[in-house]
Amino acid sequence: MDIELMTLCDAATESAGKLNMLGAFDSIFVAKFPATHPQCAIALRMRYARIEEGEHQIRITMVDEDGHAVFPGFDFKVKVKCPIDQDSVLTNIIMNIQSLKFTKEGRYSIDLAVDGRHEKSLPLTVKRRTKQMPNLN
Repeated sequence: MDIELMTLCDAATESAGKLNMLGAFDSIFVAKFPATHPQCAIALRMRYARIEEGEHQIRITMVDEDGHAVFPGFDFKVKVKCPIDQDSVLTNIIMNIQSLKFTKEGRYSIDLAVDGRHEKSLPLTVKRRTKQMPNLN
């Protein structure tokens, strides 16, 4: 299994196997805490080889720098079946998140596990916006 893409973005859709993303980011600037980010999405594009056919368990979590969960975690099951004329197959996963709450400034980690094994992490920094900064979110 190869993770071709994993990103946090403003929005994502899939159409005819194409993964469409808008506004990938790794930082959020807020006026005060606690803060709520209205909407975002985690977009994944994963390639499985023929030998990996079958069902796979996907888990996505987000933790703060102290290891506390930001949300309960999302679980997906993916059934992989390669077409007879191909050696691999792509799977696109989009997780839309509404009203993401942050209680404090700091570093966060979005973590991906496949079949119980950690595969990838995305860093996310949440900071208080200063007067000199433009409104970035």
